Amino acid sequence: MSDPAEENPSPPQAAAGKRVVVIGGGLAGLAAASALSSRGMSVTVLESRPRLGGRASSIVDRDTGETIDNCQHVAMGCCTSFRSFCEDTGCSDLFETQRELYFVGPPGQAKVVRFAASSLPAPLHLASSFMKMPWFTLGEKWQIASGLRALAKDRTKTDRSFQDWLDGQRQSETVQRRFWHLVLVSALSESLDRISLHHARKVFVDGFLASHDGWQVSIPTVPLDDVYGTRISAALRMHGVDIRVKAGVRRLLIDGGGISGVEMRDGTEIFADEFVLAVPHNLVKSMLPDDCAECSDVVSLDRLESAPIASMHLWYDQPLTELPHATFVDRLSQWMFNRTVLSSASPLLDRSPHSKGVTEDDGGCRLQVVISAAHDLSAMSEQEVVAKVDSELREVWPDSHRARLIHGRMITEHRAVFSPLPGVDEFRSVQQSPISNLQFAGDWTRTGWPATMEGAVRSGYLAAENILARAGRPDTVVATDLAPARLYRLLFS
Repeated sequence: MSDPAEENPSPPQAAAGKRVVVIGGGLAGLAAASALSSRGMSVTVLESRPRLGGRASSIVDRDTGETIDNCQHVAMGCCTSFRSFCEDTGCSDLFETQRELYFVGPPGQAKVVRFAASSLPAPLHLASSFMKMPWFTLGEKWQIASGLRALAKDRTKTDRSFQDWLDGQRQSETVQRRFWHLVLVSALSESLDRISLHHARKVFVDGFLASHDGWQVSIPTVPLDDVYGTRISAALRMHGVDIRVKAGVRRLLIDGGGISGVEMRDGTEIFADEFVLAVPHNLVKSMLPDDCAECSDVVSLDRLESAPIASMHLWYDQPLTELPHATFVDRLSQWMFNRTVLSSASPLLDRSPHSKGVTEDDGGCRLQVVISAAHDLSAMSEQEVVAKVDSELREVWPDSHRARLIHGRMITEHRAVFSPLPGVDEFRSVQQSPISNLQFAGDWTRTGWPATMEGAVRSGYLAAENILARAGRPDTVVATDLAPARLYRLLFS
């Protein structure tokens, strides 16, 4: 499998159109490049790192030689623009849609409950699975149902913390911890007191209530480098995109009130007609001309806070479970992804060229355990976290006591997402920057979505729509949302 960092081949001749430079090879920048190149514009992507994907990245573990991801990135069925992007770049087959989820009860009640939709229309489609969760009493289930109904009907424009809203709905501490927190910490990577009501509603309504399939989770079956650095990179090059890695940009060049080009770190300059700045929000100001960097939309980005996500990779000499994934209640571990089972569904069957075949070739397995909102892990050593996660897994699957833990590794993405604090949308910039031919892209821009892959793709698509409109060729790039079910509309509209 070729390494996109080894060379930057010249792209085929692009269709006639404006020249666009996209700064940043993460999901937002790649989405903008895909949309613009497929509509005849000449696009150059500049990525400072030796690989594409941004925060969706992979590394080679030194001890095992296996390619592992810094974090597990998944998409829900309601993520329509992300799915459209995958179809356009030919990588849909690298994701497997899970039409049932597995929830593991709290310590002492570690029953695995299968969670799947019935044939009933939304919002009743998940009710039967929810009622099977034995760690909630009948009264607690009624609390949750009442809370979901109130959330679906809530049209409050003034934002506040979701914790405050739940307290006002008389949701008990147990219900908040075992239900609301369980779902939202995975989706938004923050605690309930640091999550906005508007963002919490987005997750539950779009994901679980409004449509029949919005809750389904799609998981990559290959390392993220295979998705972004190989498959998507190849698709974009076929559309004429000039992808340059190890191509750091020092600053934007301004001429006559607009951006004329970029100055690279090696001193060279690249000129174009339109520009997309698709870098993390904390880097935006450093690349802008001074007068633009002091604009209110840019200054407000300093008020965005970041939340960390940690991933534990554990190699065992024999399988612990055949489940492809599991969600844990009341544990340090939140999600388990069985990389051995998931990779068996991949169309790419060749192993990493660095792999030493430590476990999987010999009947072992590799599990990836994700801990979102990992603020408190800084007080624990890597060995302590790995030991705790290993202990929790063995408690859930006690028959695995004979399995030997060969190797464990923790990777923490300290700026994984921006924190969805109450009122955070006021600090997010629109895609159109104060400079007419410069667009912002990133999940931190105003998309109507929290910090997700869907939000990143939408930001790139919205930036592309602005450029197309400026070129006199307006077009809609953002995919249509899933239509709410008729029964949902009748009950909650």
